[in-house]
Amino acid sequence: MSSRRKPDWLKMRPPSGQRFTDIKSSLRDRNLHTVCEEANCPNMGECWSGRDGPGTATFMLMGDRCSRGCNFCDVQTGGMEPLDPDEPANVAAAVAEIGLDYVVLTSVDRDDLPDQGAGHFAETIREIKARHPGVLVEVLIPDFQGEERLVRKIIDAEPDVIAHNVETVERLQWPVRDRRAGYEQSLSVLEQVADESDIYTKTSLMLGVGEYDHEIYQTLSDLREAGIDVVTLGQYLQPSRSHLDVFDYVHPDAFETWRRVAEEEFGFLYCASGPMVRSSYRAGELFVDAVLREDKSVEDARREARASD
Repeated sequence: MSSRRKPDWLKMRPPSGQRFTDIKSSLRDRNLHTVCEEANCPNMGECWSGRDGPGTATFMLMGDRCSRGCNFCDVQTGGMEPLDPDEPANVAAAVAEIGLDYVVLTSVDRDDLPDQGAGHFAETIREIKARHPGVLVEVLIPDFQGEERLVRKIIDAEPDVIAHNVETVERLQWPVRDRRAGYEQSLSVLEQVADESDIYTKTSLMLGVGEYDHEIYQTLSDLREAGIDVVTLGQYLQPSRSHLDVFDYVHPDAFETWRRVAEEEFGFLYCASGPMVRSSYRAGELFVDAVLREDKSVEDARREARASD
């Protein structure tokens, strides 16, 4: 474990409040998982409460055990269980009960399944859209081993945002990520979505794992070249002694600098950047603010973003 002491800007209060309690109860009643809980996200209380806009909760599909073992992630590996056929309907029901306007769906990797879970993922998107036509759906998908037909299943389900995280700069893909993941493979997934649809694309980078500034800059350039609309940057925090060490705690001022570079120099639609930011951090609030301000339609805003490429 890193011997570096956490700086003051990384101290967070534990989540609390009635809405937090109600959401947690609803999830347990339906045997649903959230990546917020499984990955010990520090922003659960803030995102779930949605004090300044639509609340965001990130449902984790296909169980709470992953077929991969990334060295930064706190989700358990192995011991895969069969898919729950009722999960798509249960997630859609929970969306209504919780009262979400913006839903984030993610999943563990399921390399053990014939379609790696792409069909189950797509079914959940369609179930939510059918029951709640006004709800915006963001999906944070696996790489599906780069198989285009599986990525296309997600595209065809027509979520509003498709995210896939490159996680770190090219040089550090290993040891940060599982060896079955990779920089070019992740870029190809995002590029396919951008090329084959008008769906917004999004990705996330962790800082503090040993990257250099020029590598962050190159990664932002690669992402925009691939047609990515949104990027988030956050501080890597070590979940346990058995996980990857923290190389450095990046100062909030540096995160603000990268936000400006991403938005002003590279033209990303928006960049959420800060020590406690995670890929789904206040996703609903930030998306609605960036895309729907000035009463622009999603399509109009996307065309403007593309025009800056």
